[in-house]
Amino acid sequence: MKTPKELGFMFPAEWHPHVATWLSFPHKEASWPGKIQTIFPYYIEFIKELTKGEKVCINVKDEAHKATVLAMLQKAAADLSRIELFLHPTNDAWCRDHGPAFLINPTTRQRAIVDWGYNAWGGKYPPFDLDDVIPTRIAEHYGLPVFYPNIVMEGGSVEFNGKGTLLTTKACLLNENRNPHLSQAQIEEYLYNFYGVEQILWLGDGIIGDDTDGHIDDLVRFVNEDTVVTVVESNKQDENYEILQENLKDLKTLRLLNGKPLNVVELPMPSPVVYEDQRLPASYANFYIANASVIVPTFRCKEDDIALGILEKCFTDRKVVGIDSTDIIWGLGSFHCLSQQEPAV
Repeated sequence: MKTPKELGFMFPAEWHPHVATWLSFPHKEASWPGKIQTIFPYYIEFIKELTKGEKVCINVKDEAHKATVLAMLQKAAADLSRIELFLHPTNDAWCRDHGPAFLINPTTRQRAIVDWGYNAWGGKYPPFDLDDVIPTRIAEHYGLPVFYPNIVMEGGSVEFNGKGTLLTTKACLLNENRNPHLSQAQIEEYLYNFYGVEQILWLGDGIIGDDTDGHIDDLVRFVNEDTVVTVVESNKQDENYEILQENLKDLKTLRLLNGKPLNVVELPMPSPVVYEDQRLPASYANFYIANASVIVPTFRCKEDDIALGILEKCFTDRKVVGIDSTDIIWGLGSFHCLSQQEPAV
């Protein structure tokens, strides 16, 4: 059977026009222990912002959950004409990682979905059986072809410039809790074949508190085909300082397919966010690029405005919108982790 790459498919950059954004509405109390009710106002605000530029497709677990979600959206005066709820039960809310990886074929104008294996970041949070089948359920709804690589891969672990380059981290993709039977070279083959890329650039470790073992979407993001923003820590006593300095140094040595270095824009880290003595993986890099806006997590600290200002200079074609993520980050992820784009062909 031919691979997606052989058939002309590729995974576009996040700024490529979207048909919709996919979400899995939060319902797992254990992901926000003692706090899940506090996240809903901000999550609904996220949905409302998305509807300004695109449709929002939301997985809900059952009819009762659907009714609850609908009531929340109506109360917040969300644009229901741009929201569709799907009875696709999930274990958790992290649609970036369990959601569909939509591919497009620019020549034939076809779309397809890759259904990677999903094991809740190395088996950390069972059960994950419902999450694991979400891509196929969505493909069945649309009547789209599905490719099954039969290895574990999460959407938050990979970052794309839409021009053949994929960024990732060794800490995550080479972790023995994902695909211990595969070498780095073998994993690269899967990335080439199923994402349709030409080049894989590797970084090292992720930020402290990140239970995904170092997802790239808390660390470095493409803002155009040759520019990345990367988080840096100014406090030399902070446990993220050395990790992020090493990451910055590595980024400056990388070269794109055309031989040019990356343009590297530094983004501050927020002041440490700690809850119940746990350092949380708060990062401004976990923004989501929607059709009408770039939605950025904020954390009620002085760095918020600095980060928003830097991102405004990077995204001149979209409004940069900050939404408070101080409660959401207790779930160990933010807006990028919660969403997955459905690209237009």
